[in-house]
Amino acid sequence: MQLAFVIPNYNHITAISETLANLAIFKRDCYLVDDGSNDETRYRLQQLAKQYEWVHLIHHPYNRGKGAAVITGLRAAYRDGFTHALQIDADGQHDLADIPTFIDTAISAPEAVISGQPQYDDSIPKGRLYGRYLTHFWVWVATLSLDIKDAMCGFRIYPLHATESLFLAQSLGERMDFDIEVLVKLHWQGVEIKHIPTRVIYPEAGTSHFQAFRDNLRISALHTRLFFGMLKRLPARLQKTALITPNTTQTHPPKAMNKHWSSIGERGSYWGIKLLALSYRYGGHWLCRAIMYPVIIYFFITGKAARQASMDFLQQVKSADPNNNKLIHQPRLLDSLKHFFAFGHAALDRIDAWCDRIPPEKIDFPESDILAQHMSNGQGVVLLVSHLGNLELCRAISVTHRNAKVNVMVMTQHAENFNNILKQLNPNSALNLIQVTELGPSTSILLQEKIEAGELVVIAGDRTSLGSEGRAISASFMNKPAPFPLGPFVLAGLLDCPIFSMFCLKEQGQYRVHITPFNTPLKGPRKERAVRLQQAVNEYSQLLESHAKREPLQWFNFYDFWRNDNKTQRCSPSESPVNEHRTSSK
Repeated sequence: MQLAFVIPNYNHITAISETLANLAIFKRDCYLVDDGSNDETRYRLQQLAKQYEWVHLIHHPYNRGKGAAVITGLRAAYRDGFTHALQIDADGQHDLADIPTFIDTAISAPEAVISGQPQYDDSIPKGRLYGRYLTHFWVWVATLSLDIKDAMCGFRIYPLHATESLFLAQSLGERMDFDIEVLVKLHWQGVEIKHIPTRVIYPEAGTSHFQAFRDNLRISALHTRLFFGMLKRLPARLQKTALITPNTTQTHPPKAMNKHWSSIGERGSYWGIKLLALSYRYGGHWLCRAIMYPVIIYFFITGKAARQASMDFLQQVKSADPNNNKLIHQPRLLDSLKHFFAFGHAALDRIDAWCDRIPPEKIDFPESDILAQHMSNGQGVVLLVSHLGNLELCRAISVTHRNAKVNVMVMTQHAENFNNILKQLNPNSALNLIQVTELGPSTSILLQEKIEAGELVVIAGDRTSLGSEGRAISASFMNKPAPFPLGPFVLAGLLDCPIFSMFCLKEQGQYRVHITPFNTPLKGPRKERAVRLQQAVNEYSQLLESHAKREPLQWFNFYDFWRNDNKTQRCSPSESPVNEHRTSSK
């Protein structure tokens, strides 16, 4: 490896002297690019070039920008036979003591870019710090990966053959947008990006040429171009990664598809979801969607198991209902992507529900009198719901009947990041949530108290629980046997109260709440209990199938719903949802 230094300089007259003095110990060639500096700085650079014979001074006749200066230095080093170049800023921000670590890493990975990952102290301006976080997000969107941890650090080693190929093929931004663009486009070319933590400081007497308005505008325009460049590359990316629609008749499903839903990890970091929540608070739905769509595309591409489960479900709907008006043709990847987008829209609806931002006129609840009659008599009711449509919109009952007390049984530890953010948006949002891990005697006693107080209890009946192995019952769903949990139906029978199924779907821009009395009696002689439970599960399955056919894209069980429940891979106790932030597809 033949490595040289490249330093762009524009009117840094003091810090550059110290920088070159510290680089002298490495005894390597340095391409110092004067980017149209003033006379005083130009004369000083000429003196330094005479003082250090290893410094090659290159002049730009006028200021072209940091990116242009770096490109000039990199291309000069490449023409002179160097294989790599270490870019260093001239303002003294970078910790030159890390150079040996950078070089050693480049020797071990000669085809990769070795980039600094800044570790800041209190000297960094807060506006610059927060701006970097936005850039991180859009870079992750543009690359459909988290491979680039920081795209703005100007302390990095380039493999010069890769950069020269890029410079010959494309023109890049010549100012502060260069550092971001060159790293993203090298990543697009398949160049690996390795990061090394490095201390970065902002000297008190330092001079910054970052122009807040102009450079932020350039960077915003760059992110827009990169986003559309990502969309342009998306079909090739899909083809390259062989995102082929799985055959639903395969005899050996992938291991990921055989996981129990509770063993599927929550996708999305706390700060990523926090950004979505802040955009919701200050920009509403339009800003959320602007951020959310590229994120969903990323999860669609990288979430192979969820994408496969989506395709399997849509194909099964089409097979069971060939004339389905929501699936006119055989499901394709585009339909699966729409499925993912529908999940994103439901997430916004969920936030609306938790923050009480759903006006009554948006809720169509024609059977509300059924519940009103029971509540007026002080009689509690069990509502069997599902992960079809929007479970959180059962809060619509509270909107329609202001005095109604609704208790929703949830496993919120399966989506800790998301639910923590919801509580920040509305601290009172969790007052009617009953968090459980299993349906046991203590849960039964608690819910019995709620029923006796004339309150409503909401239980999801479409997912077997983490500990339900051996306690599931099979019923036909879309012409295939599927496992359903026994617990909700046993519990509903023990509570000895009216039972209804409830589905809340978004139809023609409104939230439509469907309430249906449950016909199968769950109480009776013990010897007939198995028959009653089977009949109850069959009835629930038929209702679920009917509504799922009506709105298939509002089905949010992104896992193999028909898998044998006793053969699915559950997380071990050490990997329990409490410890690992697991999530339901909700």
